[in-house]
Amino acid sequence: MSSKSTIILRPKNLVGLLLAVALVIAAQFLCSEFDIDFLITSPGVVEEKVSGDWIRVYFTSPRYPDDEAYHHDGLDERLTAAIDDAATSVDLVAYDFDLPRVTNALIEAHRRGVAVRVVVESDNADEEAVGRLIEGDIPVVEDERESGLMHNKFAVIDDERVWTGSWNMTLNGTFRNNNNAVLVTSTALAENYRTEFEEMFNREFGPTSAPNTPHPNITLTVEIPTPEGETDQREVKLENHFSPETEVDDRIIELIEGAQDRIRFMAFTFTSEMIADALIERAEEGIVVQGVVEARNADRPYSQYGRIKEAAHDVLEDGNPYIMHHKVIIVDDATVILGSYNFTASAEESNDENVLIVHDPEVAASYVEEFGRVYETARTAE
Repeated sequence: MSSKSTIILRPKNLVGLLLAVALVIAAQFLCSEFDIDFLITSPGVVEEKVSGDWIRVYFTSPRYPDDEAYHHDGLDERLTAAIDDAATSVDLVAYDFDLPRVTNALIEAHRRGVAVRVVVESDNADEEAVGRLIEGDIPVVEDERESGLMHNKFAVIDDERVWTGSWNMTLNGTFRNNNNAVLVTSTALAENYRTEFEEMFNREFGPTSAPNTPHPNITLTVEIPTPEGETDQREVKLENHFSPETEVDDRIIELIEGAQDRIRFMAFTFTSEMIADALIERAEEGIVVQGVVEARNADRPYSQYGRIKEAAHDVLEDGNPYIMHHKVIIVDDATVILGSYNFTASAEESNDENVLIVHDPEVAASYVEEFGRVYETARTAE
């Protein structure tokens, strides 16, 4: 799948004109270098045409108790298929990594001439799978930090597809824990994640990395063929943030404050007092707030679970006997906040994290369904 468009700039003054010229030159260079064709309407905003299957949304299906005989049809197979389709490059970032299928796919891609690179969190770099990548001559970089985590879990494939979400690339993450992942086709989004990957591959982690995301705001024109042979279009807006370079919590709070009807959330850990304050304030103003929090983290120090539950009432401890690992907020059944970012100070201030915000009711509907499954499991477990 590919996505193409054109550059359009609308300067309003001399400074804007000069900036426009500079952006056109830079964009022309990028287009020739990477076969990218963007439509840029203002600095930091890019428009892009994509096909109707621009996003694929995946959720794990935990089994209780876990039976290794059922270790198939998981997210590992979905990511493996995407890697198998790679023609030129795969850049993969993993907080934790032990999946045989994905390991084999990366090694095979490298053998057939695809440029494969990997970044891992040092605390988990002793996994056998990581060792196999190194033995296969795939370059692997560790974060090697004394504080803070390289907590990302994403992949950039052929500079046009991005895999991201809450899913750690492990057997537990795949078959026991509740997780989500998306595979997005967008060259603009891929450039964002590739830029972040290059920083980490060059050993720039945490607060030392630059806030240089090329396209924090992306507007996608989704083209959908009709049975009559024509094309319908709808618009999807994406926002993309990486912490600690940018203040992600401020944007999350803005979206919470803008809710008109309902907020749903699923949180592995929730210690951010500021985000909790925003949810509590909206609940007190009559906005419906529902949530599920991982049970083992609900009563830990600094947890905001009790405060939010007291104000919103409809907030539960999860019912998965393993781990409910989502980090998701759904606003008005129209906007989804997803990624690796737990609602904590560490995620905001020290860890390397990524957040993707999707403004689209169709994508939101998939996450509302997942919330319903997780909520029902929590409700019946009480």
